[in-house]
Amino acid sequence: MVAVLEAGFALPLSSGEEIPLEPGRAEPAFLAGLNCLLGQRIAETPAQIAEWLSYHHYHHGAQGAVILNRAPDDGLAAALSRALGDMPLRVIVLESPLPLGKPGMGPESHPFLAPDAPGKDRMTPPEPDPWRAPLGEPLVYEIAKWRFLSQARAVLALDVSDYLAPDASGAFQRALDAPQGVIGLVGRRVYPWRVRAGQDARMADHICRQFDQRRGFARWGVAPQKAGLERIWRLVRVAHASPTPGDFLPFFRAMALRVPGWPTARLVPKTSLIEDEGLVRMATEIFDHKPVRAPVNAPRPAPRAAQAAQRTAIVTTMKNEGPFILEWIAYHRAIGVDDFLIYTNDCSDGTDLMLDLLQRKGIVQHRINPWRPGGALKPQHAALQAAESEPVIRDCDWAICMDVDEFINVRLGDGTLSALYRAMGDANMISMTWRLFGNADIVAYQDRFVIEQFTRCAPEIVRKPHQAWGFKTLFRNIDIYKKMGVHRPKGLRPDLWDQVRWLNGSGRPMPREMFRNGWRSTIDTFGYDWVQLNHYAVRSVESFLVKRDRGRVNHVDRDQGLNYWFRMNHNAEEDRSILRMLPRLRAEYDRLMADPEIRAAHEYSVACHRAKISELLAQENYRAFYDQLCSQRMRNLCRRQRHFGSAVFNAGPHVIPDEIALAPDLPPDFFFTVKHSGEAQH
Repeated sequence: MVAVLEAGFALPLSSGEEIPLEPGRAEPAFLAGLNCLLGQRIAETPAQIAEWLSYHHYHHGAQGAVILNRAPDDGLAAALSRALGDMPLRVIVLESPLPLGKPGMGPESHPFLAPDAPGKDRMTPPEPDPWRAPLGEPLVYEIAKWRFLSQARAVLALDVSDYLAPDASGAFQRALDAPQGVIGLVGRRVYPWRVRAGQDARMADHICRQFDQRRGFARWGVAPQKAGLERIWRLVRVAHASPTPGDFLPFFRAMALRVPGWPTARLVPKTSLIEDEGLVRMATEIFDHKPVRAPVNAPRPAPRAAQAAQRTAIVTTMKNEGPFILEWIAYHRAIGVDDFLIYTNDCSDGTDLMLDLLQRKGIVQHRINPWRPGGALKPQHAALQAAESEPVIRDCDWAICMDVDEFINVRLGDGTLSALYRAMGDANMISMTWRLFGNADIVAYQDRFVIEQFTRCAPEIVRKPHQAWGFKTLFRNIDIYKKMGVHRPKGLRPDLWDQVRWLNGSGRPMPREMFRNGWRSTIDTFGYDWVQLNHYAVRSVESFLVKRDRGRVNHVDRDQGLNYWFRMNHNAEEDRSILRMLPRLRAEYDRLMADPEIRAAHEYSVACHRAKISELLAQENYRAFYDQLCSQRMRNLCRRQRHFGSAVFNAGPHVIPDEIALAPDLPPDFFFTVKHSGEAQH
């Protein structure tokens, strides 16, 4: 609503108070005919604002500015006047008697409101700050237009932490020349590598950008008289006016100015930052500043082609997996894995005995997991940290972290890693998306090959639950990343991001947005044509009882109950592609079992596993759980996961009505979900 008033009135507030208002007359003459800036000040200092004005005056022809001060009553106008000295600029500091921020939100000068800040799920949100919260009253741009800027030559909407790029010359004239009197500005957030101790940040410290940030954010420039004053000025656009398509001028948002006093790592993951040559030139040549430079890294030399690699190593963690160890090792030795580094803790089924024996015979390296209950690291992360210093990992050519219920299924050539490496060329990473294999309605544990028994699985396209498309990554050991991770190497050395040659399971390049912390495939990145990771997360019903009793490798405080079974036990389709490797597996397995000590160790673990199953089935709660897993309801649901939304997997199968779970069949396009009820803890 726009009101035209000739006399004052009182504005009633929700608190019951009233604010007396007197209408003010428009004052366009002060900035008439000038090139002006229009923007907000959140927490920037007078010196920083003066530098902003100076830069745009001397390098882009700004002659005036209207600054909306979001931190009022702090003497900004007087301090800014002193900082500007005799600079020939006309500046209006506009303040409001009422806060203009969105209700209930903290200040934009806090990392929680910084768009790229990491770890927000672990931050304590700041207290609401109505003065510095994101702007909730965008019509202040209209107020500024009608009161001060209606006769300006041209106006650029830039906050005081926003700097036009040096090559965006003639921006004001471009607005005048635009067909509708409006141009688009596109911003990119930029960061310092580090601000020197004891100094306030300057634009010239901001020499880094994120290599994987593709989308900018919009602002605008306008020639008010040409565009027409009837067009409403908003935060990100001028209403009903379209900039010339493709004609956008760049600017930089200096985030250490906008969110002051915080180290860069609190504002953005430093693994995403790379130096930008243009920003470095801007800092040194325009601002005559020596910013703190980012470190320079170099990858370890490696053969250019993947097939030139010599040794492939697996790091894994185990607890009470004795009956399944030999098949897993024999299979991966048969496809070309050379080394196994295996960490265990608290085993009671002969797993440790088997692995000590295999180490003595030169087949694996066995270590006790340094993880301790209550420690800072989860079991798998503690093992990976320890693995970094082991020669078997330090000296390998390819490495991967994977579990004993995961099998690398190479689907091209002869099914070996050599065939995969030949296809990869000079790539140095390949992610293998999980294909979740269910129990195939098998109830009883049998001492038979897992890959032979369980051939039922999820469809290739299965977007829910979100775990279904997790992946594990085979990577060259060449120091592009700092350390191993559960799903992929972690700690990208950002200046080496362009050295990453990362493929998905169909041999297609992975997008750079995945380079830092992606861990699961999407509809755009999944692929099974070259390789997939067969994930036998549940095995038989009886073996799953033992798995539940053992506990989880990372989420040690979460129960592997019915919800886990529902999420991971997929029996909708059949995939027998891995079975072509049975002859190779059988030959290697038989070779290992020909050793009497290895055979005895395996048979001991099998006996322990069977005894544990009997012990658990004798307990009332486990017997009831067993009956649930074997029920027709769960047999049906574990073929129907594609019909359910993420909130169903979050809540668990109990929210699915019997008329759905027990129906003979469901239409192909049937979909069911429930209201989201918080994060799953299972």
